Amino acid sequence: MPAPVSVLTLVRGRALPFERLVEGLCRQNVLPDRLVVAFMQDNPPALPPTPFPVSLVQVPGEPMPLAAARNRAAEAGGDGLLIFLDVDCIPSPELVRALTSAAEAHRGLLLGDVLYLPQGGADHDRSPARLDRLGERHPARPVLASGEIRPEPDHGALWGLCFALPASLWHRAGGMDERYAGYGAEETDFAARLARLGTDVHWVADARAWHQYHPVHVPPLQHFDHIVRNARIFRETWGRWCMEYWLGQFRDRGLVDWTDTELRVRRRPTEAECAAALASAEKRFS
Repeated sequence: MPAPVSVLTLVRGRALPFERLVEGLCRQNVLPDRLVVAFMQDNPPALPPTPFPVSLVQVPGEPMPLAAARNRAAEAGGDGLLIFLDVDCIPSPELVRALTSAAEAHRGLLLGDVLYLPQGGADHDRSPARLDRLGERHPARPVLASGEIRPEPDHGALWGLCFALPASLWHRAGGMDERYAGYGAEETDFAARLARLGTDVHWVADARAWHQYHPVHVPPLQHFDHIVRNARIFRETWGRWCMEYWLGQFRDRGLVDWTDTELRVRRRPTEAECAAALASAEKRFS
């Protein structure tokens, strides 16, 4: 009997993107055995009828408890394959089948292929051909051929938008470190745990998902406090920094002093600076 497949997602607000995620799961060529929704808000999200069971798990906390929510979702997912899908992602019809098939041959971490949609790109026709045509690949992500499963030597390639791994590996790595709260670092920390275990990493081309547009800040000054706090925790844990790109931009703005060993806040960004960091609608990712 094949191992069960659970799709896990985290929700705070984002009602319309969540509705489209569920719509995409209902159109899978191979349906998941369950959907687990960890909701970080007072009330559970509205759910349309689905051809698979849905488990709802409340995970309260401020700032947003992303690591804890992923852990609670993984616990509810049980044994088998865990597919983590960001609430802003619409899964292609092949996503579950592609990750399930890849997991039979590669017992490690699997990374999906995500394209970013423009503003309004998911509002009407959400056919795969149209979303593929509109989608833009992040320049840091590889271009994959149809059907390709490509080894990835850098565990730091793990981003939380779409990834999968066996539940046994998730638990062997210890899940995500719940000291991280708010924006940043919990995924990089988990990737370091997987690297320490010698986990293989592969890109799965047919595990396509389309990221629905939302405004982005460059840099994410609205998350300044979380980034600084989480970067310090990561440095204390692993002896190196993460989120160097953002820390460098904070330093360039005179917000922090940052060296190989120390991160010191000089001042917090003003409301005006946070507002000015909001990128134009043409910017699909940070």
